[in-house]
Amino acid sequence: MPYQNRINPYGEICFSIHRGGLMGNRGHLHNERQEIIRNFQLKRWIICVLDFKERKRTIMQKGRYTELFFWDEATALAAGHRPCAECQRDKFNIFKSLWAKANDFENITTQQMDECIHGERMVRNKTVIRLADIPDGSFIEYDSQPFLKYKGKIFEWGFGGYKDGIHIGSDVSVLLLTPLSIVKTISAGYLPQITF
Repeated sequence: MPYQNRINPYGEICFSIHRGGLMGNRGHLHNERQEIIRNFQLKRWIICVLDFKERKRTIMQKGRYTELFFWDEATALAAGHRPCAECQRDKFNIFKSLWAKANDFENITTQQMDECIHGERMVRNKTVIRLADIPDGSFIEYDSQPFLKYKGKIFEWGFGGYKDGIHIGSDVSVLLLTPLSIVKTISAGYLPQITF
């Protein structure tokens, strides 16, 4: 039976047999029966690689943080996570620098950046935007489903990957799922990893 620890582009914690290519952390979210009892414990939501310094963990250990899994980095960013400063130090440095520049912060601490992103995650009303105005690697909602924008098409997301891309008009108004500050970071040059 799969664990409830797979994350979709809405940031929801779901059951799935697909593990994905990246791990995440929002703190200790499960009880002693390995059931999710909260959506987050920390405002620092991070994206980690699956293999780092040969560390091994048992999933959902009592009293330890809850291991979450994403299909790819674009999915994790849409859910409101950012690269880990330990296991992805180079990506984190690039992300933080571009995030600060794109969001008009001259000097910002990691904690302040996490607070800003957390505020966006807590807003239930998502931004309506023209498809042409968002960069590749961002997620939208179209026809009540999450889609990735990439190379002139949109690709419907699933826990096991993406369906074939479709064309819709670039002037179509869509609901933006990826937090706006992260979309600005992608527009500024951050390249999220996408797994087809």
